[in-house]
This record gives sequence, C-alpha cells and structure tokens, in this order.
Amino acid sequence: MLEKEARVAGAAYFGIADLSPARQGEITAYERKLMAQYPLAVSIGVSLLDGIVDGIEVQGDSNALKNYWFHVYEVINPLINSIGIRISHIIEGRGYRALQVPASHTVDTANLCGLFSHKIGANLAGLGWIGKSCLLVTPDRGTRVRWGTVLTDAPLEPDKPFSGKGCGSCTLCVDNCPVGAFTGKHFSPSEPREARMDASKCSRYLFQEQKRKAGAEACGMCVNICPFGRKK
Repeated sequence: MLEKEARVAGAAYFGIADLSPARQGEITAYERKLMAQYPLAVSIGVSLLDGIVDGIEVQGDSNALKNYWFHVYEVINPLINSIGIRISHIIEGRGYRALQVPASHTVDTANLCGLFSHKIGANLAGLGWIGKSCLLVTPDRGTRVRWGTVLTDAPLEPDKPFSGKGCGSCTLCVDNCPVGAFTGKHFSPSEPREARMDASKCSRYLFQEQKRKAGAEACGMCVNICPFGRKK
C-alpha cells in the first residue's frame, strides 16, 4: 500500500531499508541515535528531467544553471517532501512512529550534512549504489534522481541492499568536477565521506557561482556526466 501511494503521488523509486548494517559504519552520532529509534527507512526517489539536466553540460550557461536549480529545489524537492509527509501520515495512522527526513536539507552547516543520509537508505533499500561522486547511482537513471526518506519503526518487510557492479573503473564525475572535490575512491561504509569527497570545495564553488552568475547557485556536473543516466 505504501509503495502504491508513493508512486501515485509521483515517486519513480521506492524501497524499504533495514538500517542495522549502517550502524556499524562511519555515520554521525545523530544518525546513530535515529537508527536506534527507527530501525527501518522508507526510501523515495523522484527522477529529474533529462532536458533540464542535459542543459547544464555547458557550465557557462547561467540560464540553464538557474533553471536546473529551480527544477531541483523548487519543484522536485517539494514533491519528495510531499510524498514523504503522505507516507508518514499513513504509518502514524496505523499506530507506528514515522520521521520524515526532508530532501536536501542541511542541519549541520559546519560539516555540511543533513539529518540522515538519503543515499544510505536508498542503497540499503536496493535502489542503487553510492558512487565516486558520493551520490546515489541507479542502474537506469544514474545520479539523475533526488531522494527523500521516512524513518519508521513499523513492521515493514525490508528489501535487500544493492549488490550490483557499481561504478567500476569509470571516473567521469571525478575528472569533470570543476573544483576537483572527489578523490575517486569507491564507497566503503567504514570510511568517512572525506575519504571520497571534500564537501567544502563544492560548497565554496556554489557560493562563488551564485555571486558570479547572479543567483545560479548550481553546478550539477556530477549529475549530468554520469554515464548510467545519459541517453545513449
């Protein structure tokens, strides 16, 4: 029922994750606290439109970048949050607890992280792998998906974690990052994000682009360039 409701509301991806494997990995203290309260995660994904993502291949096109930013943050993220609220109300209506984790919401500005890692939830729900760009990569859409999460203690049947081949030897996102934020290392749950990415480089670049291009606080090259999402 939850999956049907999510898909009717606009979700392209849906999965349920058992979070117990993540408790042994490199996570924040707050994530560990949440996982103790909510052992499962409902992962929700909404696809980005190719026409908008393809437009940002030319990083100097400020109109395309502004359009991409608006599409992600003013259209897709609110849709994900709306689906998450809908799922949360259904779960709570059945007498269980639910905590909606907003899409792309930073709660720790010093460490540039959110309440809970959506990509960990999506990976453990079998929807894709965490790539060298530190984004969740799906086999069919690559990184062209935005994610939301509902944490819960409802007795749901979890999906199996993703076990596909991953990025392999591909380094397109690493090679095309404007500020060289990625190290090119494969994801390992025992290593912190810093082993794969310098998030501060990305954040500073976006801030500079906003000033330089009058509001175009966007890059998205790691989304655009991923071969798993590009049309052949």
